[in-house]
Parts: sequence; C-alpha cells; structure tokens
Amino acid sequence: MAVAERSGVRIHFVDEGQGDPPFVFIPGWCCDHAFYRPQLDHFKTRHRVVALDPRGCGRSDKPDGPYDIPTLADDVAALCRDARIEQPILVGHSLGGMVAVEVGARYPSIPRAIVADDPGPLAITPESRATFEAFAAALEGPDSDRARRDYIAGMFLPQHRQHQASITEAMCSVPLHIALAQLRGVLTWNGQGALSLLTAPTLVLRCETGGGNDAARLRAFNPGLQFGVTVGAGHFHQLEVPEQVNAMIGRFVEGL
Repeated sequence: MAVAERSGVRIHFVDEGQGDPPFVFIPGWCCDHAFYRPQLDHFKTRHRVVALDPRGCGRSDKPDGPYDIPTLADDVAALCRDARIEQPILVGHSLGGMVAVEVGARYPSIPRAIVADDPGPLAITPESRATFEAFAAALEGPDSDRARRDYIAGMFLPQHRQHQASITEAMCSVPLHIALAQLRGVLTWNGQGALSLLTAPTLVLRCETGGGNDAARLRAFNPGLQFGVTVGAGHFHQLEVPEQVNAMIGRFVEGL
C-alpha cells in the first residue's frame, strides 16, 4: 500500500490500474479499502483506481482525533495532492458518501464528479438524528459491542447474510472510541450547507431499503442531484450486488 500524510497522520491507500478519469473510493463508518474491492477490480481495467483506509481504520494511523467529516474530507484532499490524482470521480459509501460531498463543497476544483453510495443522512432529519443519538448512547453503554453488532446486522437483507460475519468482524475491529467519534461527526456535520455548495455532477446511489435520503428533499438543497436505486441488496450493495452498482456508476461517468 502507498501512504499519504496530513498533519502527521499517515493515510494508507491502494493504487491500481491506469486511465482517466481516475476514481477515488472512500469507505464508510469503520470500513477500509477492501469494502470497495469489487469496484476496484471492475474499473481498474480502464481507469486508475485508488481506495483509502480512512484515518482510524485498516492500516492508516489511529490518532485520538479528530474524526469529524471536515477532517476526513481534508485527508482525502491531501491524498489527492500527494498521489497526484487530478479531477477524480469521488465514490464514497455510507459515511464516505458524506465525506465525498464535503470534499466537493470544500475543494470544488478536486472532483470531476461525485457518487454518494448509499450515504448517511446528507441533510439529517429529526428522526434520523434521534436514531443516531440513541445509537451513540448505546455505544457508550455497558454492552457497546452488542450494540455495534446489532446495528451492523440491521444493514443486511436475509439473502445476503453470507457477507455479515466478515463485515461485522472487520467493522468491530475498529477501536470503540474511533467508532464513536466518527458517529458524533455525523451528528455535527452541516450536510445541507455542503449540498448547497456542490458544483460537481453528483449521483446519490441508494439501496432499496435506504429511506434516509429522499430525492425531493435533497433536491431542495441542490436541484442538480441525480439518483439511482439498487434492488435486492442492503446497505453494502457494492459487495452484495456489485454488477448493479458498477453499471450505474459506469453509466453516470459515461454521461459526464
């Protein structure tokens, strides 16, 4: 793996393939670059593909903090600078989708386009806020490991349970204080403001069970947003139905 560095924090990443436009894949909450392996293998035949281990995850450094979304976005910007990645397609899953949007808002010259891949709440509702606050409280409680495992289990449809054990173990290997800090970052993020500043073409790609990012509501903040929905998969649809995810991303990029 290659390494980028920002403010003394080393960010590890894989760098494969060649061809423009390049892709930068940003994993989600408590995830590492391996959560995008089907997309790396698919797109590297024609494009340069880069996927990072976010700070706190995988082989990247695990500082005490911070882990808010603007900090994670600054890490991505530093990676693009150090690895000389120009005008990439930023693809971010879950929390990574929120980070990709923040990169586009903070650094509008970086992305050629953005794919928010079943992202967390891009414009959080009171109901979503209450859910995340309750989950954060459970992670701070006496049975935090069970709370994290139950939360992850709820992201799967029955037909894709074969992925659950490996994904759960990978995500639960992230230290609790980091998992909690990332979650708190979701609650403090100004997603509405970031959406309103986006100028790059943006696709919001949702799974069929993901109801937290209503198209009409989000288009009130950015009318140019595009939307796609996968079928037959849960939150980790990039692993469960990669053929659907790859095809939708491919069509989006071809239309730029």
